[in-house]
Amino acid sequence: MTHIPHPPADRILDIECYVNYVLLAFRRVDNATPALRFEARDGAPFTPEQIAEVQQVLAVSRIYTFNGRGYDIPVLTFAMLGYATHALKQIGDQIIQQGMKSWDLEKMYGITMLDLDHVDLMEVAPGQGSLKIYAGRLHSRRLQDLPIAPEAVTTVEDQRDLADYCVNSDCVATIDLRNALAPQLALRDAMSAEYGLDLRSKSDAQIAESVIRKQVEALLGRRVYRPEIPPGTRFQYRPPEWLHYGTQHMRDVLAKVCGAWFTVASNGSVEMPPELDDYAVPIGRGVYRMGIGGLHSSEKCVSYEAGEDYLLIDRDVASYYPAIILNCGLYPRHLGTEFLQVYRGIVQRRLAAKRAGDKVTADSLKITINGSFGKLGSMWSVLYSPDLMIQVTITGQLALMMLIEALELSGIQVVSANTDGIVIRAHRSQYDHLNALVAWWEACTGFETEESRYRALYSRDVNNYVAIKAKGGVKTKGAFNTGEVPLAKNPVNNVCLDAVVAYLEHGVPIEATILGCADIRKFVTLRKVQGGGKWGDKYLGKTVRWVYSTQGAPITYVTSGNRVARSEGAFPVMDLPDALPDHLDYGWYATEARSILKDLGVNYVS
Repeated sequence: MTHIPHPPADRILDIECYVNYVLLAFRRVDNATPALRFEARDGAPFTPEQIAEVQQVLAVSRIYTFNGRGYDIPVLTFAMLGYATHALKQIGDQIIQQGMKSWDLEKMYGITMLDLDHVDLMEVAPGQGSLKIYAGRLHSRRLQDLPIAPEAVTTVEDQRDLADYCVNSDCVATIDLRNALAPQLALRDAMSAEYGLDLRSKSDAQIAESVIRKQVEALLGRRVYRPEIPPGTRFQYRPPEWLHYGTQHMRDVLAKVCGAWFTVASNGSVEMPPELDDYAVPIGRGVYRMGIGGLHSSEKCVSYEAGEDYLLIDRDVASYYPAIILNCGLYPRHLGTEFLQVYRGIVQRRLAAKRAGDKVTADSLKITINGSFGKLGSMWSVLYSPDLMIQVTITGQLALMMLIEALELSGIQVVSANTDGIVIRAHRSQYDHLNALVAWWEACTGFETEESRYRALYSRDVNNYVAIKAKGGVKTKGAFNTGEVPLAKNPVNNVCLDAVVAYLEHGVPIEATILGCADIRKFVTLRKVQGGGKWGDKYLGKTVRWVYSTQGAPITYVTSGNRVARSEGAFPVMDLPDALPDHLDYGWYATEARSILKDLGVNYVS
């Protein structure tokens, strides 16, 4: 399906399916009209009149689901074919319990799935969270587990509860998710129109694969397929000609890396050679660790401040992995150099669009460029090329260490390094020499770096830090990032992080930030509880949300009775209140903020 003009109404579809009860619920995203509910009961199919009404709704709607391609659309298809409740339940169980896909069902039953104007949000959302997790990250009003066991024979009262849950919990959560993803969805609409592909329900990596595959096939004049690379396949790293070091120690490191054998595992991933797994490489005053995911320095609980005499400079490599692919001429063998031709064209188009201020085109091409790298390591992808993935990641690490070595040999301290950039602490008198070394490295490698300056850097470790920018503002990463990508991270006492940042940036006492916050969302903790959690005798569900309270008590696992980690003093807020509870334990949050500062190497002075 190619791009479809936007229809009159955006609607959420959610289905509840039991042996004697099936509910199809449609709720408009704008809530302009009440939700539409279609129910079949007691072994009967939906009536012809109901089927006609559903078909009319589908004809004038763009349908949004969460996991609709996997579950809702197949069940809806069979419902529209007149299957009874018990048969629909059987089909639902085949999907959930046996892992059957839509194409499996088409083959087994001799049917064709409905062709709808449909967007499945599951792949568009970052990570692999459940709908409940995304709802919690978005602070949806209600977090509720399925109220009736899936294997139950429902009563009339059960059916009322299920309808309320479906319409007012799951449908609302899906609306919240759809609205949060509005920019990504608009971008996918534009990309679908440009490429003549339906990219609306795809992740960034899936979009990259679809776009690159189509263009490579056009150049080759034939279909391309994912390669078959047997488990146990071994290969070695091949360094680019420009990679060299000034010390024998680092030349020995390079020889060790080049002598190691990488192995393709049974799941298609690449196993790091034992001698390189978490390999610690000392350079100057730092220790750097290699790994499949990239280079990492080893600092813990440290802080650096620029002051009058020193500079704190962050040098990030622009589009590091794409630059390595193009500068080193790397391509999947089964796709040939046509891959490079396509890839280079996409990169050049993005740069041109960015210079011209064409944000839509620039952002869509950025998705294609960045999303493609992850597919190099996926055995199910047409881009699968495990040796190429290793060439890129190892080259990135060794190249950064080449720059780090040059700086340290000149007496310029590198205080942090992470995948595609380094942070340097240099005396102001060293700045010109620092720039000359960076320019030399850029000329050798063909990479470009971008400079940012910090007033201070506070690190729990390389992946979790707070950086105070020299010209105002902050950069936070990992556990300290509260807002840049809210869908990618569970909220955990964000008011404490706000208090820490306000103290580090402006010297605001942490108690002032905490006591001055009136937003309940800043105080919540969200956590997935395997098997479900309960508070006293009250069952909460598998996704649990709480605040810390003077009236709190631990949350426990239903299965074992053990305490959920860090839940002492918890007070559940599965239905999010409008105002702060009067029993909120402000002292707990202040203590937590002070603990975070200690982890950042800061002694708090009130």
